Amino acid sequence: MPDLFTTLIWLSVTVVTFWAMDRMVQKIGRPPLLHPVLLSTPVIIAALLASRTPYATYASATGMITFLLGPTVVSMAVPIWANRRTIARLAVPITLALMAGAVTAIVSSVGIVWMFGAPEQVMASIAPRATTTPVGMAISQTLGGIPALTAVIVIFAGVFGAMLATPLLNLLGIRDWRARGFAVGVSAHGAGAARAFEVSPTAGAYAGVGMALNAVLTAALLSVLSIFL
Repeated sequence: MPDLFTTLIWLSVTVVTFWAMDRMVQKIGRPPLLHPVLLSTPVIIAALLASRTPYATYASATGMITFLLGPTVVSMAVPIWANRRTIARLAVPITLALMAGAVTAIVSSVGIVWMFGAPEQVMASIAPRATTTPVGMAISQTLGGIPALTAVIVIFAGVFGAMLATPLLNLLGIRDWRARGFAVGVSAHGAGAARAFEVSPTAGAYAGVGMALNAVLTAALLSVLSIFL
């Protein structure tokens, strides 16, 4: 357990670094391919290496930030509740899109690493890559994967999904904020939902729905699948 000084130092470094990167991205118009999390990561890594601080110490010192992720996710229920009537009317297309997205995420992820000869443990680790980090790690452990590897894969998928979502959806000509938000939430979970809220409250609400439902459905699908493997 790090002391108070160490905790304050690394909390400050993390918050200031993210704030600086976010301000920089904001000033240049928030281009989709420049994500504050992606830009902040090498800076934090460099600081850890320069100070010879073990990652375990850093993780413990910044545990408060991790804790706050819970209330942040719960707060997404507010815009979902505000859009509840529209969401209820779209139950059928939402269900079909959710099933297509969840199955595609699992099959494509596992299929690609399988073609490259990855061991079963790695395939189990990448299978829940479209869920949130806590859910993905729990599923990975159940399937016999490596939870730490799953965490890295999930975060990587979320950040890059958030970066690529806007240009890809624009290229496909998808303009409906509901469809855009739901697609980002299913494929890029929390990072995607955060990006969706930046561009449209409606997109953010549907991203929250997609993120939550995909986590539940993916967990159910992989749990059933594990019984027959």
